[in-house]
Amino acid sequence: QVQLVESGGGLVQAGGSLRLSCAASGRARSSYAMGWFRQAPGKEREFVAAITWSGGTTVYADSVKGRFTISRDSAKNTGHLEMNSLKPEDTAVYYCAAKNNPPVTRDRYEYDYWGQGTQVTVSS
Repeated sequence: QVQLVESGGGLVQAGGSLRLSCAASGRARSSYAMGWFRQAPGKEREFVAAITWSGGTTVYADSVKGRFTISRDSAKNTGHLEMNSLKPEDTAVYYCAAKNNPPVTRDRYEYDYWGQGTQVTVSS
């Protein structure tokens, strides 16, 4: 079992930056991928970015490519999402997720573990 806890959300003005963190605890794993998803009110949960834990291979949604950077600290079992040039459209609850088998996918249903989410609000 893996527990995931997100942190780092908050209120930021358009053009600003936030750094989200995802701390994993419980059973230690190296053969998994970590992803970030987001969900705005009334919208479906959508893929943001993911990383293969061992190899560091990354994939991004087109909407965030060039603005967001996903990374991981394997020794601490902690993932990060650096969010730059934020837009009001980025406002959502951001969820950290993990899946047992890499490579990474964009499909929310293929992820096995989820954090509770952290709110990101970008003002106009």
